[in-house]
Amino acid sequence: MTKIDRLLLCDCAGTMKTETETAGAAVQADRVRRCSKLCTDDIDIAAKALGAPGTTLIACEQEAPRFADLLEDLESPGHLITADIRDRAGWNNTAPAHAKQAALLAEAALPRPETPVMDVQSRGTVLVLGDGTGEAALDAARRLAPLMAVTCLLEDKPDILSPEPELDLAIGRVRMASGALGCFDLQVEEYAPALPSGRGTPAFADTLAKVTSTCDVIVDLRKAAGPLFPSPLKRDGYLRADPADRAALAAVVFEASQMQGVFEKPIYIRYDAQLCAHSRASQAGCSNCVNVCSTGAITTSGDHVVIDPAVCAGCGACAAACPSGAAAYVDPSPEFLFSRLSTLASAYRAAGGDLPRALFHDGEYGTDLIALSARHGRGLPTDVIPVAVNNVEGVGHAEVLAALGVGFASVSILATPHTDTQALSTQLEISRAIVQGTGHAPERVTLIEPGEPDALESALYTHTAPQTAVLDQPILPLGGRREVTRLAASALAGGQTPTIPLPADAPYGVVKVDQDACTLCLACASLCPSGALFDNPDKPQLSVQETSCLQCGICASTCPEKAISLVPQLNLAPSAMAPSVLNEEEPFECISCSQPFGVRSTIERIAAKLEGNHPMFTGSNNADLIRMCDDCRVKAQYHSEGSPLAGGPRPAVRRTEDYQGKKH
Repeated sequence: MTKIDRLLLCDCAGTMKTETETAGAAVQADRVRRCSKLCTDDIDIAAKALGAPGTTLIACEQEAPRFADLLEDLESPGHLITADIRDRAGWNNTAPAHAKQAALLAEAALPRPETPVMDVQSRGTVLVLGDGTGEAALDAARRLAPLMAVTCLLEDKPDILSPEPELDLAIGRVRMASGALGCFDLQVEEYAPALPSGRGTPAFADTLAKVTSTCDVIVDLRKAAGPLFPSPLKRDGYLRADPADRAALAAVVFEASQMQGVFEKPIYIRYDAQLCAHSRASQAGCSNCVNVCSTGAITTSGDHVVIDPAVCAGCGACAAACPSGAAAYVDPSPEFLFSRLSTLASAYRAAGGDLPRALFHDGEYGTDLIALSARHGRGLPTDVIPVAVNNVEGVGHAEVLAALGVGFASVSILATPHTDTQALSTQLEISRAIVQGTGHAPERVTLIEPGEPDALESALYTHTAPQTAVLDQPILPLGGRREVTRLAASALAGGQTPTIPLPADAPYGVVKVDQDACTLCLACASLCPSGALFDNPDKPQLSVQETSCLQCGICASTCPEKAISLVPQLNLAPSAMAPSVLNEEEPFECISCSQPFGVRSTIERIAAKLEGNHPMFTGSNNADLIRMCDDCRVKAQYHSEGSPLAGGPRPAVRRTEDYQGKKH
């Protein structure tokens, strides 16, 4: 936690209640001061605090830009942190939320890790698409032309058209598009550019069947055609509006005019191909990330996947669904989110709170909905602690279990109108199965989809936390997502060690082997990406470590005998962390040197099939070669009568005297 030298609490002109004692203790502030109009009448108090060395925490997010400008004007060596406790924990129609205020201030004091970024350059090349006569598209292109390099592509030839010297005009249809802001690639069919010469309506050149081109920004004003990309709202640089909606059209034109220059785009996902369980040796495995990516940023490339950071919108659904951690969210990392949850819960309890409820929400729609509820409605209940994330689609079962494990009584996820609830529902199903398997009500995990503040309030005030839900000893959520999930589930189980059945898409489980069909070829062990399956170098044996199994299915698709099946479950017993033998047999001893090799049943089966039934193994002792180890088999073949490997007799050794004798 960042050392807080000064904490300034503002009651926003007396509209909310604050408590200096619990707030100061939560952040361990050296000095705490309560104000009423910190952004206006009491601005000198803020200036004095910001002018001093050290860190000042101001409990006001709305006026954060004003305080940041003040700090810059003062040229102070001090550091500023702001936190919103008004909309989230100040304005409500119930009792004062001092414990929640303390928790939110403690969260704000956590040092946030930096997000990796990449530079995206847009030179201002714009493609405006229109259908029909394209009047709206032409109008938008004319507005953008003085600022950017514009091409207007219409699907049909206009009846009346004047030359447009400030922009390029053409006819054609976009059949394929890829990329994002600054790097769009397009394929256009039936392309014909307008000719600048001639009298009357400009003519168009001969039609080309197919052309390719690039641009930085696409403004799609086609009404009849669908969007060029999946999840178009998540595609940077792609702007789409109904041409009949003048307000939306004006907004799109203005937004496009600002997309010129160099921008910093966060790199949301860190990908480690060595951990990826997508495929091994062309044997299909996990495709969770490819299936849940709504923007098409993830594609298959051989045994691994490729994530295009320019297309990635940072929803985090791939990281939530990844069983191995190969795709990990870094804006910020899961470890930082676990730390936030632990800090919120512990600070809430330390300030006298009881039975807190976690509300995951995104930083735009959810934040605005909470603010509207606080300003014009009942506000959040005092026991509901909002947890802001970039996108709720990135909240997986690990985050839900971590919240319950650190001491939250329940978890709610606030979906937006554009949330991919299909991917989110899979994670919630896994979460509820684990919660129910540990002896708790699955209703402790809920998804709410409010369209307005009243619906949000109704959902939160109607649903209350179970009265015996908080753990006596909350967990310390250290490690990766799999480790934290198991730790939280064990804590919720209260010392019991159940084996919890899970849905088919769960990343936990065990491998079952049909021993009658398995030949112990060990192909599965050689391709297991997590090392959950392994052999014994001393004897024919296949073992599994259940906690390492990703349920990716590579072993099942690899097995030539189809002897492997997957059983999704979460085994909380300590034995799940130890190797368990799936199949074993006695080794066959070499008939020449008596060294064990191979699998007895396999050697005997092969010998029985070939001996006397195949020309090479009839009327000879070649069948004995099958019963020999590699070394003895080579020796036997080399020394056998008529062996092509034996060669002729070795020549006699010649000495110096032999050569000298030849000279005389």
